[in-house]
Amino acid sequence: MNEFLPFRMERWQSTYENVVTWNLSESGVHPLTLGELLQLAGTRADEILLGYGQSNGSVALRRSIARLYAGAGEDNICVTNGSAEANFIAMWALASPGDEIAVLTPTYMQTPGVAAALGAIVREIPLREELGWQPDPDDIRRIITDDTRLVVITNPGNPTGAVLSGEARAALLAAAQRTGTWILADEVYTGAEIDGDTTPSLRNGYDRVIATGSLSKAYGLPGLRIGWLIGPADVAERLWARKDYTTISPGELTDRLAAIALDPDVRPRILERTRAHIRAGWVIIDAWMREQGCFTCRRPDAGAICFARYDLPIASAELAERLRVEKSVLIVPGDHFGIESFIRFGFGVPATALTAALERVAETIAGIAALRTA
Repeated sequence: MNEFLPFRMERWQSTYENVVTWNLSESGVHPLTLGELLQLAGTRADEILLGYGQSNGSVALRRSIARLYAGAGEDNICVTNGSAEANFIAMWALASPGDEIAVLTPTYMQTPGVAAALGAIVREIPLREELGWQPDPDDIRRIITDDTRLVVITNPGNPTGAVLSGEARAALLAAAQRTGTWILADEVYTGAEIDGDTTPSLRNGYDRVIATGSLSKAYGLPGLRIGWLIGPADVAERLWARKDYTTISPGELTDRLAAIALDPDVRPRILERTRAHIRAGWVIIDAWMREQGCFTCRRPDAGAICFARYDLPIASAELAERLRVEKSVLIVPGDHFGIESFIRFGFGVPATALTAALERVAETIAGIAALRTA
């Protein structure tokens, strides 16, 4: 039996995010209510039949998702229960024991964990802090070889919030094309760009790409649990068959609500709400980090997250535990991404909650810093 690696970040969040007072571990923005979504659309939900829906997503929803990608149609789409299921079934289909899987890191650790559980060999392509969390093209060319079955790319990035540069994107696509390697592109933060320029899908540059997305991050609708994958039509159908063994279908109610959210008249208003939350939150947390004097952080390109290096004599997991126990504040330690002396802060919560939480983090930081100078 292959080794099972617990998904530490998700176990941490799942255990504590709904019991702390201030949750700064989330990477999306403050969620919409059902009433707010329906009000944006000017519609009702009380006539939706709560039966089994189309297992790969309704035609209406798949067409709405396909509109987000150049040259795509409904047959290229499989709707899933969040992008986590999309990533899982793609990895399940593509990774076999002994396969080499290249992953840009630090990253959301689901895909490396699943690859390892399937017996694959994970090779890391480091995102370099000194390059603005971009990969070095020399690393790309060295690590992606003829033996590489799959390259996993999260773009925009998690935990860094960085969008791949044109140079990095070109190097990754060139390496995959040279070796015939598949790309699994987790694009869940597309639409949550702080400056509003939508990140182009990697699907647009190469035909062996499976891209995944969801309504959880950029749309503020994580409770709908609607995600998707897009790929060549025959691949989308093969992955749909894998879904028969997992969750079978999205909920009929959430399928319909997702189609409402992606309506061409509704979607831009949801995304502008998201970007407004991100811009406001970044102003608050950026000023706060400068005031603390112990943080170094690159401004994120997308997502309500920042990956902040800190200069304090404490391990990130210990710091996170102290904040949880002593201050009822939840953050994600850099240790959960395999990198030390970092914190991932989520700043998509309302301004009053963000300010209150950061005040409590500052109290703990001040106490730790005082011990160093004592």
